[in-house]
Amino acid sequence: MSDLPRRAVTRSAKLAALPLGFAGRTALGLGKRLGGKSAEIVAQEVQQRTAEQVFKVLGELKGGAMKLGQALSIFEAALPQEIAGPYRATLTKLQDAAPPLPTSTVHTVLTEQLGDDWRQHFLSFDDRPTAAASIGQVHRAVWHDGRDVAVKIQYPGAGKALLGDFAQLARLGKVFGTLLPGLDMKAVLSELRERIAEELDYLREAEAQHAFALEFDGDPDFHVPDVVAANEMVLVSEWMDGTPLSRIIAEGTKEQRDRAGLLFVRFLFCSPARVGMLHADPHPGNFRMLGNGKLGVLDFGAVNRLPDGYPKSFGQLTRIFNQGDMETVMRGLRKEGFIREDIQIDPDALRAFLAPYVEPTAVEEFTFSREWLQAQVASVTDLRPTNVVRQLNLPTSYVLIHRVHAAGVGVLCQLGATARFRDEVIRWVPGFADDPDDEALATG
Repeated sequence: MSDLPRRAVTRSAKLAALPLGFAGRTALGLGKRLGGKSAEIVAQEVQQRTAEQVFKVLGELKGGAMKLGQALSIFEAALPQEIAGPYRATLTKLQDAAPPLPTSTVHTVLTEQLGDDWRQHFLSFDDRPTAAASIGQVHRAVWHDGRDVAVKIQYPGAGKALLGDFAQLARLGKVFGTLLPGLDMKAVLSELRERIAEELDYLREAEAQHAFALEFDGDPDFHVPDVVAANEMVLVSEWMDGTPLSRIIAEGTKEQRDRAGLLFVRFLFCSPARVGMLHADPHPGNFRMLGNGKLGVLDFGAVNRLPDGYPKSFGQLTRIFNQGDMETVMRGLRKEGFIREDIQIDPDALRAFLAPYVEPTAVEEFTFSREWLQAQVASVTDLRPTNVVRQLNLPTSYVLIHRVHAAGVGVLCQLGATARFRDEVIRWVPGFADDPDDEALATG
């Protein structure tokens, strides 16, 4: 993809311009305050314009900047719809319109990665990609033993572009800190950079996919295509047909959408306990409903390795919140790093903020809907310093968990799924159904 790496000087100039723009707006804001405007109004104006510029620049870039924008759902949640909406649309357009590699480049990559005799591995190979994304594309082929396979090929230069963007983004801590003063942005960026570096390693992805495939082999609910062959930039997997979740969302019956939603939640919650990993890219394009009623799962480039399963504190705090003990919840959140030492949060505001997200675990059956989600987002989309979402931190150990939950709720609301989701939390999330001694969580 000829434009992916782009000229380094151009990419750096766009990213480097952000702190300069912010400094200029801050000076302008000071002038307005001297002219009589209140500090809060000026602060809101500076934050909104900063957010607009940040999102505009990130939306124009592929690679790490785009990945960052996708991952920081907590950042989007703190911004007005008129800012975040167009940005999300830009990201979708960038992903959907990713130009395919020229055929000659595909063949060059295959030669470099598999050798001059790469065609001997295949009975046939379709030069037209079946899918294209931000760092690679997929081709359909027939392996030498007759199996239909998916061949995932990484764009040349993708790694350099991704990591180069993150080196520049690391300089933006102050900008993001103005918008989200409670967030340790430097730590979040560092964690995301490490996870993105993992996504570039197809051997690591193959290891994760194979582990999932082995665990769910013969499972009544799930199917994961196994890995056939892999190296750092080419991954060959068994081909999987099925109805994309996006089509279920658009055209599925209520029964189909409910079934898909339940399996989707079950897969995300059971995987850490069964495989020691959480699939960390749960968008509809990575899931298929198969003819036998199973949920098929693709793309294991982004996984959160949780060898001990979900953090026990996650289940404990959810249960304690449902029991109404806000004081213990506050202490637990501080201990886990969600509330930094220098940040004071109003308990009632925090309760109001968390309640909608805990609601699906508090009732026997729950219906997700776009209207419900819009109501929750509306409650946190102001930029005042007192807004709770701007005061919360995201500990690095929860970065991908948060990404999964935020994206997962979005998918469930698109499906409009109704199911006994609480049962899945009881079964798979440690600390939620137990009645352990929570003293260690609530103290210290």
